[in-house]
Amino acid sequence: MQLKRLSILAVLVLAITAVFTGPASADSIDDRRKAAEAHQAAVAKARGDLEAAMEGTDAHLQALALQLVDTQAKIAPAQAAVDAAQAALEKAQREAAIIAARLTDAKDQQTAISATITTDAANADAMRAAIGQMAREAYKGGAGSVSGFDVILDSQSTDDFVERYGLLSTALRTQSQILDELKATDALNKNAEARLTAVKGKITELKADADQKVVEADSAKAAAAAAKKSLDDLLAQQVRQQQLLDAQKAALEAQLAAADAEAAAVQNELVAAIAAQKARDAAAGKPHGPAGPIGRALFANPTSVNPIHVTSEYGMRMHPTLHYVRLHAGIDLRTYCNTPIYAGRAGTVTWTKRRFGFGNQVMIDSGFVNGNALSASYNHLTSFAVRAGQHVDQGTLIGHSGNTGTSAACHLHFEVYVNGATTNPRPLLGL
Repeated sequence: MQLKRLSILAVLVLAITAVFTGPASADSIDDRRKAAEAHQAAVAKARGDLEAAMEGTDAHLQALALQLVDTQAKIAPAQAAVDAAQAALEKAQREAAIIAARLTDAKDQQTAISATITTDAANADAMRAAIGQMAREAYKGGAGSVSGFDVILDSQSTDDFVERYGLLSTALRTQSQILDELKATDALNKNAEARLTAVKGKITELKADADQKVVEADSAKAAAAAAKKSLDDLLAQQVRQQQLLDAQKAALEAQLAAADAEAAAVQNELVAAIAAQKARDAAAGKPHGPAGPIGRALFANPTSVNPIHVTSEYGMRMHPTLHYVRLHAGIDLRTYCNTPIYAGRAGTVTWTKRRFGFGNQVMIDSGFVNGNALSASYNHLTSFAVRAGQHVDQGTLIGHSGNTGTSAACHLHFEVYVNGATTNPRPLLGL
């Protein structure tokens, strides 16, 4: 058994986290659905790998480990929820700051326009007063009006005429200039009044927007706090569950040692049986030549689930508490409780018995293939439909699926032995 120190949580969760977090731009409904499906598949795989790593331990310990991996699977989505809630809060705060700046600018404009209107109104009043004064002075000068004829008739001499006419022209130009300025000032004031009305309306809108942003920011802040609490609760739960598993190390080590011993015993029995068969064949003048390639697709689907559905592959698995890699010596196939299990290949039943870890096991010897001794075991069965020494054809009912032995749920743990050693059943199943 190969042992290697690694970190379980990093291995199990990194794959889930990588799938779930994905690119930030994937925000369409289809992308979110695909991401959710990928995350669900990653969680299912993590559970399957964990169940495989925990084969050989009792149901209680397997349940503890599965609770831990389920908690771990929730951490990545919880962290994503925290990030999304924090992003929403920051967005609301940024928008609130922008609106606040625009509101301040609008109020500054209101103050400036109001000051301009006040100044221009004062100037207009002064101009009107000046025009009135000029009119009064002209009235006092005689008959209420001054004209060119009056200047000619009242002049005492040419010099007097020139002087009087010059004064009249200057007065008229001044009066006309003041009137033009008054008109321009009145026009500017009307424009300023219109701008002030518009600014006041904008201020009213911005105040309403600012109030709404305060509500949104408060809501986003509460959502971010709730998401953070959920994440913190999950992290605390993860620590507690890991501590519970750590406390069971002695029991785990004992159970796994027993399971490994049983697996070794199975292989030793097969090796002994192969040696005996070869000796018998040699004595009968039928010696076996050197072993060649074993080939592919030697076994048919042993389950009633079609097509075959693999829940956990053959290979090394990280143990969640002892922190070492342990061989999952078979392939787990989806079945349902008490569903038929069939012989994947013709052969002779070597034994049907209950073995530690494997539960109810059927071992079928399929003879030699290109010089290789080939056998397969069907494990965790709830009942047997064959007996030792019985010949079975491919597709013969050999029992019904279950979760006997150290199994967390009903499934078929299918192992293939080539020359007494386990090998990956996937290619031999034509997968």
